[in-house]
Amino acid sequence: MDASMGDADAIEEFLRYIRTIDGMSPETVRAYGSHLDAYLRWMERVGFELQSLTSRDIRRYLAELKLARYAPKTIAAHLSSIRALHRWLVLECRTSSDPAAALVSPKLPKSLPHVLTPAQIDALLSAPDRETPDGLRDAAFLETLYASGARISEIASLTLSRVDLAESTLTLFGKGSKERIVPLYRRAREKLTAYIEQARPVLLGCRKDIPTEPVQAVFISARGLPMSADSLRHRFSRHARAAGLPADITPHALRHTFATDLLEGGADLRSVQELLGHVSLSTTQIYTHLTPDRLKGAVKQAHPRGDAV
Repeated sequence: MDASMGDADAIEEFLRYIRTIDGMSPETVRAYGSHLDAYLRWMERVGFELQSLTSRDIRRYLAELKLARYAPKTIAAHLSSIRALHRWLVLECRTSSDPAAALVSPKLPKSLPHVLTPAQIDALLSAPDRETPDGLRDAAFLETLYASGARISEIASLTLSRVDLAESTLTLFGKGSKERIVPLYRRAREKLTAYIEQARPVLLGCRKDIPTEPVQAVFISARGLPMSADSLRHRFSRHARAAGLPADITPHALRHTFATDLLEGGADLRSVQELLGHVSLSTTQIYTHLTPDRLKGAVKQAHPRGDAV
């Protein structure tokens, strides 16, 4: 590695690379940055440098995380960030070897995603007070989240130009800036239309400054500013509590529920893969574990002895 570049500078350049060249989401870049900041602080504490690290050294670091009672999933996430960093250092000819290449991720317990029941969905989508601008916005946000199966980051980055109310579609940009078009059912289109036409102008009028250019973000805060993913998560949590949902339910549960409901309704796996923006079909296949009734129905209908199921 260039002697003039310190480890902190190398990590910062790597984060810029995955943000601008790889097109990773801000949330992913933030997670990588947090993991690698901890990695850097450990190196400084024990007197190591990136260019001289060995596989044994990194195993020692992972062992310390385990002793500190980090969950296997968290350790795996740290290792993923470390692997990506060292792989980039080799690709950029900053180092000649990759000490993380041979490391094996810890075995993770298989867990199925949270899926909401129809009653829970109804309670959540009915929670906002639609008599207020904030309530109209939140009702549109929640319904859009469930209607599209979108990630919270995709909803936060949604702009007016990517909403086609005439065609009832959204254009979403997922991981790696991959574009996909998803349809909206009638109720979602109606709530989104009511928000954009009635509540959004009111919220924009709450700005204390005059923007030099029109605000393109669809979802606007009570101060007239574009809402971040964290702000939308906060609104989701507030309505989830009001709806009586378990405390560990997150916006991603609506994405899981969207996929499961489609499969239960007879949608094919590849269509669901496309709607979710999954690169690999294997990622989508986890939802088949949540739909035993659908699978039994398929066997019963198609198998010559299916009536015995």
